[in-house]
Amino acid sequence: GTAPKPPAPHLDTYTMFGVTVNNDDAIIQSLESQGFKRLYSAKDIDRKKELRKLNHSVLVNFLDLIDILIKCPESPKRDEKIEDINLLFIHMHHLINEFRPHQARETLRVMLMVQRRRRTQFTAKFKEQLEKVESIIQEAIENLPEVDTEEPMDTKEGLESLVGDKVGGDVTDRPEYCSSLE
Repeated sequence: GTAPKPPAPHLDTYTMFGVTVNNDDAIIQSLESQGFKRLYSAKDIDRKKELRKLNHSVLVNFLDLIDILIKCPESPKRDEKIEDINLLFIHMHHLINEFRPHQARETLRVMLMVQRRRRTQFTAKFKEQLEKVESIIQEAIENLPEVDTEEPMDTKEGLESLVGDKVGGDVTDRPEYCSSLE
């Protein structure tokens, strides 16, 4: 068999989780393109520092919301604080998502390092086993009995005498078993 052809790639747009996505869109869209006001500078940003600031702002706004709820639960400021906290969480989520490409590269780097380490360990074990096998073969070769090589051995005559003695009859009509040795 042959494998089926892969499906055709999506050319322009596709729907994911009910949202139409364009292939030309950036992986991480800017806050402005999503309709949110940016609370921090877009250039030369220290994301770690900004996340700390946003976290602190969430805590302060949450305490303000609790204070509003204690004093006057029906106040319109309550909805404003909830919207402020919502906007802060959106910004935190966006900053975290900006780390995704870096996280993917780092994960890939770690995976490649693990694969490399496993391969080197496998290679080292293989070489160790190969050395053991070579030493066993060398030891077996050294322990072979000495063969008297003064008379050259004719394998064809030796085979004929062996087969002729055991089976009887002429050996010329039998197949040659040692033809590759001559």
